[in-house]
Amino acid sequence: MAILRVLTSLLLLFSSFNFSHSLYEDQVGLMDWHQQYIGKVKQAVFQTQKAGRKRVIVSTDENVVASLDLRRGEIFWRKVLGAKDSVDEIALALGKYVITLSSEGSVLRAWNLPDGLMVWESFLTGSESSKPLLLVPETLKVDKDSVILVYGCGSLHAISSIDGEVLWSKDLATEGILVQQLIYNDENDFVYAVGFDGVSKFHLYQINAKNGELLKHNSAAYPGGFSGEMLLVTKDRLVTLDSSRSTVVAIEISEEKIVFEPTQVSDLQDVSGTAVLLPAKLAGIFAVKVNTVILFVKVTNFGKLELVDKLDHTVAVSDALSFSEGQQAFALVQHEGSKIDLTIKLNNDWSSNLLKESINMDQDRGVVQKMFINNYIRTDRSYGFRALLVMEDHSLLLVQQGEIVWSREDSLASVIDVTTSELPVEKDGVSVAKVEHSLFDWLQGHLLKLKGTLMLATPDEVVAIQKMRLQSSEKSKMTRDHNGFRKLLIVLTRAGKVFALHTGDGRIIWSQLLHTLRKTGSCESPSGLKLLQWQVPHHHAMDENPSVLVTGRCGVTSDSPGVLSIVDAYSGKEVNSFSSIHSIVQVIPLPYTDSKERRLHLLIDDVKRAHLYPQTSEAVEIFKSEFTNIYWYSVEENNGILRGHAVKSNCILDVADEYCFETRDLWSVVFPSESEKIITTVTRKLNEVVHTQAKVIADEDVMFKYISKNILFVATVSPKATGEIGSVTPEESSLVVYLIDTITGRILHRMTHHGSQGPVHAVLSENWVVYHYFNLRAHRYEMSVIEIYDQSRADNKDVLKLVFGKHNLTSPISSYSRPDVVTKSQSYFFTHSVKTIAVTSTAKGITSRQLLVGTIGDQVLALDKRFLDPRRSLNPTAAEKEEGIIPLTDSLPILPQSYVTHALKVENLRGIEVIPAKLESTTLIFAYGVDLFFTRLAPSRTYDSLTEDFSYALLLITIVALVVAIFVTWILSERKELQEKWR
Repeated sequence: MAILRVLTSLLLLFSSFNFSHSLYEDQVGLMDWHQQYIGKVKQAVFQTQKAGRKRVIVSTDENVVASLDLRRGEIFWRKVLGAKDSVDEIALALGKYVITLSSEGSVLRAWNLPDGLMVWESFLTGSESSKPLLLVPETLKVDKDSVILVYGCGSLHAISSIDGEVLWSKDLATEGILVQQLIYNDENDFVYAVGFDGVSKFHLYQINAKNGELLKHNSAAYPGGFSGEMLLVTKDRLVTLDSSRSTVVAIEISEEKIVFEPTQVSDLQDVSGTAVLLPAKLAGIFAVKVNTVILFVKVTNFGKLELVDKLDHTVAVSDALSFSEGQQAFALVQHEGSKIDLTIKLNNDWSSNLLKESINMDQDRGVVQKMFINNYIRTDRSYGFRALLVMEDHSLLLVQQGEIVWSREDSLASVIDVTTSELPVEKDGVSVAKVEHSLFDWLQGHLLKLKGTLMLATPDEVVAIQKMRLQSSEKSKMTRDHNGFRKLLIVLTRAGKVFALHTGDGRIIWSQLLHTLRKTGSCESPSGLKLLQWQVPHHHAMDENPSVLVTGRCGVTSDSPGVLSIVDAYSGKEVNSFSSIHSIVQVIPLPYTDSKERRLHLLIDDVKRAHLYPQTSEAVEIFKSEFTNIYWYSVEENNGILRGHAVKSNCILDVADEYCFETRDLWSVVFPSESEKIITTVTRKLNEVVHTQAKVIADEDVMFKYISKNILFVATVSPKATGEIGSVTPEESSLVVYLIDTITGRILHRMTHHGSQGPVHAVLSENWVVYHYFNLRAHRYEMSVIEIYDQSRADNKDVLKLVFGKHNLTSPISSYSRPDVVTKSQSYFFTHSVKTIAVTSTAKGITSRQLLVGTIGDQVLALDKRFLDPRRSLNPTAAEKEEGIIPLTDSLPILPQSYVTHALKVENLRGIEVIPAKLESTTLIFAYGVDLFFTRLAPSRTYDSLTEDFSYALLLITIVALVVAIFVTWILSERKELQEKWR
């Protein structure tokens, strides 16, 4: 009875504990992080006139409109428009609205300045595409129905500033006019629309801004023709270039006549070359670039041109800024070594400088590409200036009083490729000096922690304590952990900059703007292509740092010269680089490494030659020894052809090159152009691990997966169905999918979905493929699954053959032997549109897989692969239920708790990268777009480790209670036994 009473009290004690699986406030950010960016800034407008928050409104290349805090650069609010809704112009109206023109001048919106809520939206129509122009008159008044003038889609529109209603519209494109500038006359309330008719005739339209009535139309021809660019210098003068770009033409406009004043560029300065007008808006002055020289030219009252200054260095020019009564200023930025010189000048007085400052600048940011200035009043009532700089690496900086106030690494909004690198191994004997910055910081940190424990810390100190805990936590260390959670994410951005991000908290470990991908280098139009692992040292070479290979191209076409760069993964230093080499059309990592653990790569150029890297004699020997085992394929989407290739022999060139090899075509699959067009191709990831080939199904039967790294998934649609969803009828559209062996070109499986249309997003893993498309007949999205099994190994299920060794489990598999395969498929409705699909991957491939679906809402949904099992049926048998088969439904379930991103959004989601951890149950997920998101995911729960919220205190209490219970019961038992003996 005593034992029973003790156990009952223990049960009551345990029942008093609250076992909760909720996410506590202090657990936020422990396993995931989320970073928001805006992209490379195109335009900026400052709002600093009124009291309150000082801000700058920006539009970016990523179709983002955002309001940034001028003090710290933080985002007040941000609006990410659609992928095809590019922002053309932005402006402020009435001091409380942000006006944006987007989609090539077809959409005009007004946003509330304090919170970013949309006030109104107006859709503009026209006859043809044209240059978008936005004109917000400075005379707009509150509660007065003034007009906003927009030229877009070939028409001039007047929009109400109150509700966005289109008051009138005038089509100018039907007359063959390409409008270049809008000029508003606030005195007479009319607008000038000026432009060109072809290349030789200049037109001027005078239109009543209130009702759209055409008041006057003047035109004049210029014998030399026009290049098409035009700048407004004053209210009645414009400048342009002739068709040869050797003459600057000043155009004087008035109600009566149009006057041309040509001036040879060589007359302004003894320079030769093609001239280009810089788009800076300066009052009475314009800038012309001839080769590397920039000329600043002033237009006099008589239309004559006068050279003001000439600069030979790299320079950026801001627009003119009105900062006092009748005074306008603009800024120049010049690079001088590791510094930049910022100069503020008056438009009417070039000889003197309002301000001249030198700012120390990180050379890793490149040159200044754009600049926007704003003025403020200092404490001594004098005028000061701040400058917003857009750098070559897409970063954004605010400069004031010779210092960088804040900076933003917005290049991370344009990630194009991702790879990973392991961190260094933790070494013994690390001193405290390497961990703590100084003794004072160490004491201050412990004092803060003590105040937090005694509940004496202020709110700011609580924030500091939480930050210290995150920084000092295990996840933020710069060494490897035994679970493989801590890694480096190496990302390549559109700017040609490489970043290393720590998976623990997302901080930037290092960044490097590659010299080979800089516009100031030998590249005219550099662009990054791929990021691959180059050297991955193992345990016998731990002293060497891993490195990555960055491939790029100098141009926009496939035959442009290629560039290569090898970057140290730990320091970010460019170890080696190759510029202006052969073109790069395809990069093929080979499964071979040399003695230095460098991976071999084949780079295919535009004439189908293969180039081997690294270019060493050892690499050539390894490559030639595996000559007959190297195959690859290429996809010609425009021609509808798949081709298989192999290496033939060394290249026959004028100069011998032992690293260049001729190739030969092995096979080709030609899709009929009149009925099929390739839209999607997907293959397996090279590093994917498959745990077992056998799959145990119901009734203890076994099916063998057809495992091959050479399977290619191809999706084609009818040519009419390549447009937007709904652009064709179900009878005109069909989707055909193929599984093709890339060694032989053999079609393993073919399936047709009648009445279906792309886009198709697919993922291929193990022996199955899942793809997403639109069903026109059902007016719904669908997801289909195909699983392929190897029937040639079906006899291996015979136990007697296994006993006597007559099975063929160890027999070699060749792609040239005709496979005996069988497929199973099934289709399900899916309620979401999809941007991308990935699949979880673990170290050993044991853990069940989940599909990671990037939805149209820019979130990541984790969908169990069991829902996409082709063997699902309406009434599964008991054996199938025991196997885990889910009853068949027509739609795939979407559970709110299945969103990996929780309530967060990865704006403009473009890709999902999956990295296996060393812990078999866990996989690492990295999603990127305009935002970055990282988290850990356990598809089958953490069966091989304790969870983060495991209560060690409860475990300790339980052990202590059991020990006490054992001791008490032993005493009671001894006492009872003694009493029984005395009887």
